[in-house]
Amino acid sequence: MSEKRKQVSRRQFLNYTLTGVGGFMGAAMLAPMVRFAIDPALQTSAQGDFKAVAQVDEITTEPQRIDWTIDQVDAWYESEVTKSAWVYKTEDGDILALSPVCKHLGCVVTWQGSEEYQDQFFCPCHDGRYYKDGVNVPNTPPAAALDVFQHKVEDGTLYLGKAVPREEL
Repeated sequence: MSEKRKQVSRRQFLNYTLTGVGGFMGAAMLAPMVRFAIDPALQTSAQGDFKAVAQVDEITTEPQRIDWTIDQVDAWYESEVTKSAWVYKTEDGDILALSPVCKHLGCVVTWQGSEEYQDQFFCPCHDGRYYKDGVNVPNTPPAAALDVFQHKVEDGTLYLGKAVPREEL
């Protein structure tokens, strides 16, 4: 017995070929979009990294500004970014590292920046004020306390991480 083979018509051949090529082209166009959407979730975060900024024995009870640099990567562009913090020892001996960024408009606050308000952080943009512990003074423009840097002490060295709002502590 001979088997009768089913012949593929010209129309079916073109249909299969165009469907395959169209599917391949669609996948080729869709792959970068899927990668763009998923890639940030797969990247490791460098925000949790701690950086050595000062020796603990150099920190006093008076807030002092400490600057340090980090390597920042934005897509393919790498740069060094300077970060700052107001660091001091509390009466309990604990270390408190406050972000210098005002919660009102993002200006930079300074310690004793106003002759009128001593022993307070002062924001010159709209006369915003914070107490020494970073809590905002009532009836002044900032609506929230200064962010606090995550920190740790190892071998007498202070390491600072990312700044987090006080609600997340």
